Amino acid sequence: MSANLAEEASDGSEESEPETALETAKRQLARASAHVDIDPNVAERLEHPMKVHEVSVPLRRDDGSVEVITGYRAQHDSVRGPYKGGLRYHPEVGRDECVGLAMWMTWKCAVMNLPFGGAKGGIVVDPKKLSTAEKERLTRRFTQEIRSAIGPTKDIPAPDMGTDPQTMAWLMDAYSMQEDETIPGVVTGKPPAIGGSYGREEAPGRSVAIVTREVCDYYDRPLDETTVAVQGFGSVGANAARLLHEWGAKIVAVSDVNGARYDAAGIDVEKIPSHDTEPEAVTAATGVGTKISNEELLELDVDVLIPAAVGNVLTEENAADVRADLIVEGANGPTTFAADAIFQERDIPVIPDILANAGGVTVSYYEWLQGVNRRQWSLERVHEELDEDMIAAWESVKAEVNGGDLSWRDAAYVVALKRVAEAHEARGIWP
Repeated sequence: MSANLAEEASDGSEESEPETALETAKRQLARASAHVDIDPNVAERLEHPMKVHEVSVPLRRDDGSVEVITGYRAQHDSVRGPYKGGLRYHPEVGRDECVGLAMWMTWKCAVMNLPFGGAKGGIVVDPKKLSTAEKERLTRRFTQEIRSAIGPTKDIPAPDMGTDPQTMAWLMDAYSMQEDETIPGVVTGKPPAIGGSYGREEAPGRSVAIVTREVCDYYDRPLDETTVAVQGFGSVGANAARLLHEWGAKIVAVSDVNGARYDAAGIDVEKIPSHDTEPEAVTAATGVGTKISNEELLELDVDVLIPAAVGNVLTEENAADVRADLIVEGANGPTTFAADAIFQERDIPVIPDILANAGGVTVSYYEWLQGVNRRQWSLERVHEELDEDMIAAWESVKAEVNGGDLSWRDAAYVVALKRVAEAHEARGIWP
């Protein structure tokens, strides 16, 4: 590992190009390593993925033409258990993005103390330009191309951007047909009718709400006196906003890809369909506050800002203009390294994604357990277990914050890195 990595990242250097997920992940690893007594050989190992699978997937379009599309599956670390991570369909999917996101999954699973390692995959395609039949054919063929790399004890995909429970159902079916038996544990995020867990879709948003509740309590902010702005109204943002609204917080702004709605008196988020139900419903809503831009939403004077859309929205360019008192990351990687340093200088706490949105992988673990045991849990049990596990993770991270001069992000990485490093040191290097 480069000894200068953390120094290079903290000098406030120019951010002319958005940093990649891999660059951010490596910088965060370097920074966390400085706070942990870790074997440098283990740290060096964790800077690299174990494997990256790149495949060419022929897709027969509805008009009969064939298009060859690139797909990836990055597997970062499996010392604590099978690889685990989402599968996204997006035109900007790339190798480095998948590797960086796989690294984050390693830390996320470790923070939650789950027996999984980190993986991430994707296909370079715009899902909005696929018919349902094309998406199914693409998913089934991609499954075949990576079949040797995945499995319930190897690597377990889940939904991500551009994919959903139906995508996971196709993947499971394609894998099962080739294995000549039904294997529900090969994916999570499936429909409950074929072994999926109740509560899986709303789990990332639910965990964001739970962590927001806890951080507000930590800083002595009554939730019913807290104003919240949520960028992104997909499964994460919408579910977080609705649960916080239910608990008494005032949601003053929400957004979709085309813009945002702001109302200082509060927005009834129950009346706005999520992006998954009705794309771009926020800006299409009539009689709901004032229309503003996504950029303006990020700079509103609120108690809590939840960036829950895409990565790299809080950057060196806009960090000084953010007026929120607290930031809770709902999306993966919404804050660049340079922006994070600015928030730290400004004394704005940032609760990192690897803790805040970890509800998705946690309920995926429950789903995996349900598949192994062939016994489905009730939604009430899922919620109870998730609340308990999120509080346990929160307490572990809070202990590191209280025990030293650490930011919330550094503390979360310290918790994760200690657990991963301990496993590596116990297992050693073979041969």
